[in-house]
Amino acid sequence: MVFLFFVSLLWAFSFGLIKGQLTSLDPFFVAFARLLLSFLVFLPFFRWQAFKRQKVLLLVGGLQFGLMYMFYIYSYQWLMAYQVALFTIFTPIYITLLDDFLQKRFHWIHFSAAVLSVIGTGIIFWKQFDQANFLKGFVLVQASNFCFATGQILYRKYRSKRSSIRSEAQLFAALYLGGALITGLVSAWSVNWSSLVLMKTQILTLMYLGIIASGIGFFLWNYGALKVNAGTLAIFNNLKIPLAVLVAFLVFGESANLLRLSTGASLLGLALWFNEKFAKTI
Repeated sequence: MVFLFFVSLLWAFSFGLIKGQLTSLDPFFVAFARLLLSFLVFLPFFRWQAFKRQKVLLLVGGLQFGLMYMFYIYSYQWLMAYQVALFTIFTPIYITLLDDFLQKRFHWIHFSAAVLSVIGTGIIFWKQFDQANFLKGFVLVQASNFCFATGQILYRKYRSKRSSIRSEAQLFAALYLGGALITGLVSAWSVNWSSLVLMKTQILTLMYLGIIASGIGFFLWNYGALKVNAGTLAIFNNLKIPLAVLVAFLVFGESANLLRLSTGASLLGLALWFNEKFAKTI
């Protein structure tokens, strides 16, 4: 759980950075630049002989990171940052249902804990919408959520059948390569490269997002996902929400409804306790 908590804290800074610095850039370029940087971080661990046996990871990485980021970053064209953050809260539902689908069962403890985590984060972030086109953004975020959830579950399944593999970093080089390839192909078509100009703050933001939030963050996240059950993983997918609010309040001096924050965080804690207490009993 320590890895998942640490990464949730890293990601708590991402919503405001993307909305504040990168929405003027082509979203597919942003996704490509972010994943290319992530791949370069793990390039020293890439081994061609091992990669030939791990090509399926290209598809997993293309789905979990590539498609996820393209949907996610494109949604900022239609939504405010807080709306994007709010709409990501449904990821735990997808995780538990996808895991149950692959396991050919229905684990009601995991599902109930996931629903409780959605309610908790919804309390924190719910606001009335006055934006006419928010439905387009909502659909894009849900597509992003589904890709991210599916990638997590598929990686857990892949890793569970190959416990003899010792180099997690080697696997992630393949994952990031898959994400960089699909975003690179799309951005090659969509980006006007001749007129692309990056400001210093945008370069620094991309470096943080690509090297730290994505490169190191996803590595630790997927590694941590192997250490917990599907219910706990689902709940931690929403921990970034109260942390994002807390960071905005403590670090950036933004206003926050502390009653809603504490209530929602308490429900997340309750969901985690409920799942850990009862998940092993059925």
